[in-house]
Amino acid sequence: MPLETESTLRIRSIIKDFKPNNGDLLAALYAVQHEMGYLSKEALEIIADQFKMFTAEVYGMASFYEEYRFDPPAKTTIRWCSGPACRTRNSTGIRDAMLATLDLDEIGEQTEDGQCSVVVGQCNGTCEIAPMIWVEEHTTYELPIGKLTAAKSIKLARALHNGSGIGELLND
Repeated sequence: MPLETESTLRIRSIIKDFKPNNGDLLAALYAVQHEMGYLSKEALEIIADQFKMFTAEVYGMASFYEEYRFDPPAKTTIRWCSGPACRTRNSTGIRDAMLATLDLDEIGEQTEDGQCSVVVGQCNGTCEIAPMIWVEEHTTYELPIGKLTAAKSIKLARALHNGSGIGELLND
């Protein structure tokens, strides 16, 4: 048996109550990602061991769902709403302005310093404040920000990237 590291022990602790053949695999994947931020190769191997499966089977299940990540997330994730109400109110322009400000080529990338990423967020039905984004900081908080303009989104992207805070921008 390989030497247990602190990370290995932490992952085993997270999934200790999940059982094989009990429909617990997705819940275990979620629990690990929620605590660790993503599903590492090590985590997939430990989960596979716990569930008496091959690592490839666990990866196959996790990779089927968009919500699971296999790389460490950026410190701050900006979820861009791609819903119809937001799109009719220039959310595509807002997305492009944020990507350009952060020097990103496309959705799903993160800045070189790992500070920010921009991903697609599914519409949550808050069309009255379209166009909108959600700002997430790992597992700490999720903040919806609506009624955006291209200018405001550029200011937000700059503030999020340099870590200066966005509180005063929300009152504009």
